[in-house]
Amino acid sequence: MALTHLLGYPRIGARRELKFALERFWSGAVAATELLDTGRRLRATHWSRQEAAGIDILTAGDFSYYDPMLDLIALLGCIPARFGADAGALSLADYFTLARGNDRHPPLEMTKWFDTNYHYLVPELGADTRFEGGVEWYFDPVRECRSRARTAKAALVGPITFLRLAKCLDPEFDRLQLLEPLTRAYARVLERLGTLGVGWVQLDEPVLATELAPEWLAAYARAYSALSGRGPRILLATYFGGVGHHAEAIARLPVQGIHLDLVRDPAQLAAWHKLLPPTWVLSAGAIDGRNIWRTDLRAALARLRPVHEAIGDRLWIAPSCSLLHVPVSAAQDAGIDPEIGAWLAFADEKLAELKVLARALDQGEACVRSELEAADAAASSRRASPRVADPAVRARMAAVTPAMTERKSPFEQRIRLQRERFRLPLFPTTTIGSFPQTAQIRGARAALKREAIDTEAYQAAMRSEIEHAVRCQERIGLDVLVHGEAERGDMVEYFADKLAGFTATGDGWVQSYGSRCVKPPIVFGDVSRPAAMTVEESVYAQSLTERPMKGMLTGPVTLLQWSFVRDDQAREATAVQIALAIRDEVAALERAGIGIIQIDEPAIREGLPLKRADWGAYLAWAVHSFRLAAAVVGDETQIHTHMCYSEFRDILPAIAAMDADAITIETSRSHMDLLADFAHFRYPNEIGPGVYDIHSPRVPSVDEMVALLDSAVAVIPAQRLWVNPDCGLKTRGWPEVEPALANLVAAARRMRERFAARQD
Repeated sequence: MALTHLLGYPRIGARRELKFALERFWSGAVAATELLDTGRRLRATHWSRQEAAGIDILTAGDFSYYDPMLDLIALLGCIPARFGADAGALSLADYFTLARGNDRHPPLEMTKWFDTNYHYLVPELGADTRFEGGVEWYFDPVRECRSRARTAKAALVGPITFLRLAKCLDPEFDRLQLLEPLTRAYARVLERLGTLGVGWVQLDEPVLATELAPEWLAAYARAYSALSGRGPRILLATYFGGVGHHAEAIARLPVQGIHLDLVRDPAQLAAWHKLLPPTWVLSAGAIDGRNIWRTDLRAALARLRPVHEAIGDRLWIAPSCSLLHVPVSAAQDAGIDPEIGAWLAFADEKLAELKVLARALDQGEACVRSELEAADAAASSRRASPRVADPAVRARMAAVTPAMTERKSPFEQRIRLQRERFRLPLFPTTTIGSFPQTAQIRGARAALKREAIDTEAYQAAMRSEIEHAVRCQERIGLDVLVHGEAERGDMVEYFADKLAGFTATGDGWVQSYGSRCVKPPIVFGDVSRPAAMTVEESVYAQSLTERPMKGMLTGPVTLLQWSFVRDDQAREATAVQIALAIRDEVAALERAGIGIIQIDEPAIREGLPLKRADWGAYLAWAVHSFRLAAAVVGDETQIHTHMCYSEFRDILPAIAAMDADAITIETSRSHMDLLADFAHFRYPNEIGPGVYDIHSPRVPSVDEMVALLDSAVAVIPAQRLWVNPDCGLKTRGWPEVEPALANLVAAARRMRERFAARQD
């Protein structure tokens, strides 16, 4: 009998119940008890959905009030000393201080979880780190799950992935020195799980899908030998890529099973046919946990059947990774285009697909004939739909030439013309693009959606918000302004709504971090730009001020990476189509007199394949796509780009090859660490290191920002530095934004005064 299970289920709730409960708690509107009650109700609902779908093994530990890595920090007791928190008695308020900071404590650094748009909180480790104490509340959901499930599994990030993804503030400190005390802490957790009657523990080790140095592979043997026999049986969970390159080392580990991502790397199954130890469970990740298309069930069965025949009930079937990365239910989403909706499978639909696969393997395909035929019909409908292919788009792609990706002149010539045109001061100030999405903005958008107001009234409301943002920026004293993006609910969905080949969902929410949820659009066909998307708002904003106004666009790689992308053609082909559409918008903005155009690419590092051997091909088409979108402008037009919350060290040559005139990056949480990499590389163009962490509600002081800028000028010439926040400000409120930006402007002025005094 093939058993079904999940590595994780979406935790935000079908109607974003967790998001709203968190924000009520943070605002002081409700007590901790209400937030905890919401968590219990959501967990019970999620397990009920899995039980109703016939999932055999329920999982605890996939739910978090903020982030599983943060939960693990609390569970292991390795809270950085700077927070002054008691690891054994961590309150809910203290827990959120680690994630969000407060007036006294900047939060933990945040970055992307491998190649996803999910952000995790980065553990801070050092020679003084202790894995002692830790919270008790991690085990509450385990008890809840155990009380209702015949077979329960607990899920944790594995010790080597935890250690590998942690950050050491002392660059000379070797994290592997902490392996033994870390392993002892894990052993205590596993023993505790054993006393609660948990049969299996899922230890997530996605870092195995990367290339690992010998000392890190050896760390696996040391850690898992120490964990052997300390509690439940261990399922080693790998995902986001194949682990065939480490298969022999993995097969020697004293665990009882392995999970493989057979969507990202189906070929690895052949190696594991030979290497799988005779007592191990093989969990086959046969359904895509990262995308939303219905599974080709017949192809999946063809792949699984030989394994099932060989190992029988030691075969488990699961999605390729946690379903955290997809929305909850397509069937309950009334906002989906009906034709396209028939092609989709969100989390709940994937549960049903798992059970179809298991029944077909156990009882034969005849018992699921109708389900297989329905899947075949959906696939046939998708292939035959005239909405998918556009001959004009294909012809334009074929006509792309290398000259279309080249600016007229090199940066050294362009920047002289741009400085003459804009006449900005030293340390010019700007923001990344968005301003707070207020209740008034959201109310106007909702009123338009339910037809309570017409388009003209909505546009008038947006113009009022744009004028408010412009006047506020002028009052604060920013040098380069933005229109504030009041009309944009999301930086990707906004453009997707205006591009052919994209469609939207009504409630297809996915967690990005904490309470932040996004609604990724769906790329189902060839992409083109039927009409202008941003020109009207940018021209109106520029008409309100004499200061330069940035045009704000989302770049082709980010539009691709932050959408659910079609799987019937290569990703690079879709990227070129999107780039051509953005190129048209860039040209239109320039014709309209917008002299600075920002093309955001925060996802370019995120899209990097996990294995270095695959980097070259990806970076080549990613850079090509950006340049294709940007290089249509003249020398006097300044192209900006923005990237955030990623490690750039290894891809700086590619970032330089994008040839943006200025780049803005996140550096406040990482204390300007990233900037040192740009300096060491000798990044040739202008750069804006963020000095204001917008993911925290705290308002940084002028002195804090000046200290960060002092660090910046130590490694980057002042003439090439911009001053800006880390990211857009849409998630913050005006009472935080205005004083923070006022401090930012004051910090820039203080730096100008210092440099003017030096020149005198």
